[in-house]
Amino acid sequence: MGPLIPSNIIDPSWNNVIALLVGGAFGFILESSGFSSSRKLAGVFYGYDFVVLKVFFTAAITAALGLYYFQYLGWINMSLVYINPTYVASTIVGGVIMGLGFIMGGYCPGTSYCAAGIGKIDAIVFSVAMLFGILIFSEFYPLLEGFYNSGFLGNVTVYEVLGLPVGWFMIILIVVALGAFFVTSLIQDKVKEVDY
Repeated sequence: MGPLIPSNIIDPSWNNVIALLVGGAFGFILESSGFSSSRKLAGVFYGYDFVVLKVFFTAAITAALGLYYFQYLGWINMSLVYINPTYVASTIVGGVIMGLGFIMGGYCPGTSYCAAGIGKIDAIVFSVAMLFGILIFSEFYPLLEGFYNSGFLGNVTVYEVLGLPVGWFMIILIVVALGAFFVTSLIQDKVKEVDY
């Protein structure tokens, strides 16, 4: 029963090796999919390319359904799966800051390193600026700590917060994704009509 490292099926000393291999594979897939292009990534915000939304939404649903069925079959112990703690206020502000950075720079953190890895100058500048932002945040953290830790909900999931059974949440998530795919296809078609 997984997860493999917390269950001692794989020795914890392999942790960094596995992280490096998975990270390298993820970066390769991002680059192969064209996600090192700031124009493709920014297309989500301008309405001309929604591939990023469709790929990542599909990946999230696949992972969520996989975990759900693995738990149902007894292949994974969800109590051993780490869930990031939720801090409402800092998550909203951080999301707004990241969203603005994404719109202005055309990259998110992962795709910026992917593009920097193949030598794209704009991605290198974006990555260095991001590291500079992290440094500034680190220096001012003592002043921001109270706000950063405000709105703490614990290690919760969306379906727990909504008070829904996990199965119903999965169905709703799939319906929302299909609706998003349909609506974004309509938007993309309209934008293409305007361009031509």
